Amino acid sequence: MMIDLHTHSILSDGDLIPAELVRRAVTHGYSAIAITDHVDFTNIEFVLDAIRKTSFLEDEWNIKVLAGVEITHVPPGKIAPLADMARSLGAEIIVVHGETVVEPVAPGTNTAALRADIDILAHPGIITHDEAELARENGISLEITSRAGHNLTNGHVARITSEIGCELIVNTDTHAPEDLITDEMAFKVAVGSGLDERGALAAIRTNPTRLVESVRG
Repeated sequence: MMIDLHTHSILSDGDLIPAELVRRAVTHGYSAIAITDHVDFTNIEFVLDAIRKTSFLEDEWNIKVLAGVEITHVPPGKIAPLADMARSLGAEIIVVHGETVVEPVAPGTNTAALRADIDILAHPGIITHDEAELARENGISLEITSRAGHNLTNGHVARITSEIGCELIVNTDTHAPEDLITDEMAFKVAVGSGLDERGALAAIRTNPTRLVESVRG
């Protein structure tokens, strides 16, 4: 069953309202989804207040819906306080928009994020060994993504993490209906990044399942 911990709704730059996003995820065989809309200090209260209300969908469909955020293009020095604020506002999953090679993310974002109270560093780009060590030490997962552009460095991320021993999670970074994928496709994304079968299964099942269970107890 697909677990996807990085998606977006119309509460930031996605195409779908949360209910439709979740419904479409159900039809793709999802067992859990985190809605992680883009936030900074200007909109975090509004976004989290709205996303937290999506829990009503769990009563209707067989899927866990986690309230999350993606801290995006926030100056590195402000990432940790914003992550703490997100936790205090009820965020169950905190993602930080990493140093992808296709956007002008501020240098130092990866390191600042990996020193903060977050769960996932998304599309971390040309991540360094030192950054991967921080991820391992702090129990933060690094993302292998199916999203075009951001996925250009999946192979590098997979190689570095295999050397360091930190956890990987496959996510979609969904913004539109066609971005959602099946468990089978997630496995192909993982293998395509250079992971062996065992590593791929960990990235699409074991690691995201552990994270969801740690959130929901």
